[in-house]
Amino acid sequence: MNVCAMKTAVLINLVFLLSLMGCVSQNEITSLDNRLSELEIRNAESKKSSEALQTGLQSREEQEQALRHQSASLRAKVNALNEEVRILTGRIEELEHHLQRQGQKDVDSVRAENNQIKKLAESAKNNDERIFRLEQYLNIEESAQKAPAEKPVAKIIPADKAEPELTEDEIYRMGKQAFDQGDSDAARTKFQELIERFPNSQQADNAQFWIGEIYYREKWYEKSILEYQKVIENYPKGNKVPASLLKQGFAFMNLGDTANSRLILQELVKKYPQSNEAKIAKDKLKGLK
Repeated sequence: MNVCAMKTAVLINLVFLLSLMGCVSQNEITSLDNRLSELEIRNAESKKSSEALQTGLQSREEQEQALRHQSASLRAKVNALNEEVRILTGRIEELEHHLQRQGQKDVDSVRAENNQIKKLAESAKNNDERIFRLEQYLNIEESAQKAPAEKPVAKIIPADKAEPELTEDEIYRMGKQAFDQGDSDAARTKFQELIERFPNSQQADNAQFWIGEIYYREKWYEKSILEYQKVIENYPKGNKVPASLLKQGFAFMNLGDTANSRLILQELVKKYPQSNEAKIAKDKLKGLK
């Protein structure tokens, strides 16, 4: 009960008591009644104001609660979005790093391939120059730079006519042509045929030397040394002896036998000091330790 209601109740009780006691005039009763009415009006207004205020407070609390709920919801959404942004940012950074690494890897790979190609090209060029100089020094016949020979057309030979035998020059020419074309087996067969059929041929020492060259080209250095030795022993007056000694020295060098390589090159310089092979041997001896 509020203060106004309590006052009204007290006044009513007081008037009632005074009436009972007979001590109250009509004017006093009227005055008290008016005051009672005013109190009731004030009480009603106070009650109304109190209810309005309480309603307003409740409404404000509800609004604040709704705002707090909305704020919390928005904050949760913002946090979720921030988390998604963080995850996406991490993925983007990881992807960029991967792409950079992949790109650098591709660049390095291309550079390595280009460097390898350049090295191979330079090596091929150097080898061509060395072979050219070597052929000049060794007085080796120039490789025929011709188109591949056409395949012979098969001919029908009558039974009563035997196939004519090839001459030593034809055999040597066929062997040399096969050698120049890189057909080692065919070349070796023809050179051996020439030596067996025409051991006294002027081309026999050349054929023997080319057999040694075939094994040297195949990097069978031990066998090439033996074949070059046949040139030195069987054709001591031939023009391929200095070249055979030089190639023997190279073969021992490729085998890592520098001692024998040095001895053979020194023998070449001593026996054939004016030859082109001796000049090459001198240069090689400077590099041997």
